[in-house]
Amino acid sequence: MAEETIFSKIIRKEIPANILYQDELVTAFRDISPQAKTHILIIPNKLIPTVNDVTEQDEVVLGRLFTVAAKLAQQEGIAQDGYRLLVNCNKHGGQEVFHLHMHLLGGEPLGRMLAK
Repeated sequence: MAEETIFSKIIRKEIPANILYQDELVTAFRDISPQAKTHILIIPNKLIPTVNDVTEQDEVVLGRLFTVAAKLAQQEGIAQDGYRLLVNCNKHGGQEVFHLHMHLLGGEPLGRMLAK
């Protein structure tokens, strides 16, 4: 069984977070160390450690991540100019919290995806 993360506590509202959206499948909140003017994390309420742990049973919740991202981008006023959705997987991918999550970034030009 996967270990509980700080995100699990945010979902249960045991620690404070600026929650923008929550339903039975996902929770979305502002990142405490934003990397862009708009930086929101969208997470499944079910603990899925990495993309490698996704199963067919998770397809509905993963689809909800995208529909919530589009809704929040609209609410934040960044949908028209554009935004980036980012999911990191494991250490080489830059994943720091091992609870699958999507970053919604925007509100300014973000530049190239990778600076190489």
